Amino acid sequence: MELRVLAATLGVWVCCAGTLQAQSVEEFYSKQTVTIIAAFNAGGGNDIYCRLLAHHLGKYIPGKPTVVVQNMPGAASIRAANYIWQVAPRDGSVIANIQRTVPLHAALGKDFAFDIRRFTWVGSSSSFTDDAYVLFVRTDADLKTLDDLRKPRGKPLIISGTAPGSTSADVPQLLREILGLNFKVIHGYADSPAEIIALERKEVDGRIATLSSVRAATPAWLKPDSNIRPMLQYARETRLPELASIPTARELARNDEERQLLEISELSYKFGRPFIAPPDLPRERAKALQDAFLAAHKDPDFLAEAEKLQLDISPAGGDEIFTYIKRFDGAPPELLAKIKKILEMQR
Repeated sequence: MELRVLAATLGVWVCCAGTLQAQSVEEFYSKQTVTIIAAFNAGGGNDIYCRLLAHHLGKYIPGKPTVVVQNMPGAASIRAANYIWQVAPRDGSVIANIQRTVPLHAALGKDFAFDIRRFTWVGSSSSFTDDAYVLFVRTDADLKTLDDLRKPRGKPLIISGTAPGSTSADVPQLLREILGLNFKVIHGYADSPAEIIALERKEVDGRIATLSSVRAATPAWLKPDSNIRPMLQYARETRLPELASIPTARELARNDEERQLLEISELSYKFGRPFIAPPDLPRERAKALQDAFLAAHKDPDFLAEAEKLQLDISPAGGDEIFTYIKRFDGAPPELLAKIKKILEMQR
């Protein structure tokens, strides 16, 4: 009797397994809701990208599933990355947008619960072709020029930051220690909207933000009569035409080592809005997500909406992102060690 029950049970399992294997990508997604985890609070630049993608992604995934956004801020996006690694179903129904700094910290030996190389890299909305990290400073700040920021024992420029490991905290730390810019970073701001308010209320003198985020959230900062102005570009090999009078960080490098440190630190910023999915996805579903991601970024309605929001849309595929991640392998270990030490100073 027990053998017959066991045989029947095994038969059901085999049947179910066969059904799962036979299920097409279209059949799977036609019954699913796809969730985009935004590792940030609502209202910031990354959240805007997530919601724009959610409007258009579903039509390019076979089966045309509904796509929703769920905010999961915390620990400079590590909370969301851990969720994708440990909790999210590995079936292609969940993806996440994370901090672009995560691959850099992984390359520096940060003890993450996840293996950065094993994520399914879906793509990035921006390859930073038309974007930059920009130091925005109040015009009424005491320090007016980059030379002022380099004066020995001078007064520091007060910069806002969220948490160590985030872009707003890490970039000023790197610029301070590599280029000698006198920044004092105030950590603890909840998110990008909180940093915007802090700067506009004169709680701080400046902040680091992507140009695309400023175009979308605070375009008045880019007007000639604004009381907030750009002073420096980071993660750029050359100046953006839009900021032709604003120098890049690399231009301020005083020697080859400083230039190399900047180049290595900027690798993560070549993919400005990265999206990941759990590892070990069924191959066909992973490819469907990657293809749909790139197709959505070519959609005329997507591009029209992005233009209204003043977003940088220069997409990169998952394979291209992974190529940049592997470039950390060729970085001189002694320079990686210096960058690690610099970033650990803020903790």
